[in-house]
Amino acid sequence: MKRIVISAANPRPPAGDTDWARLDAITDEEITAAALSDPDCPPQTPEQLARFKRVNLIKGIRLKLSMTQAEFAAAFQLPLATVRDWEQERSYPDAPARALLTAIARDPETMMRLIGGRAG
Repeated sequence: MKRIVISAANPRPPAGDTDWARLDAITDEEITAAALSDPDCPPQTPEQLARFKRVNLIKGIRLKLSMTQAEFAAAFQLPLATVRDWEQERSYPDAPARALLTAIARDPETMMRLIGGRAG
């Protein structure tokens, strides 16, 4: 499978059936009207959005890595009870722990290798 990278130097995927000129010409009002008219996925109201519960940061990182709490704790040399407390919001990571979690989220394989957990 060919990987497509969109960047400032290459702002669009390769040419295909997409009419980019038409998309560039669409206004914000037209985008909003199209979204509002979609019966399958209408935009949420602020009240509906307020009812959504955010996925806990630590749990989100762990789920993205497809790890159990025990696997995550072992891979990153964290106490299992600490991971559980963070996920259940009984306690919160301090600044150094937040920095570690940010590094894990950005490059988990490297962090596992550096910390001495599994993966190589």
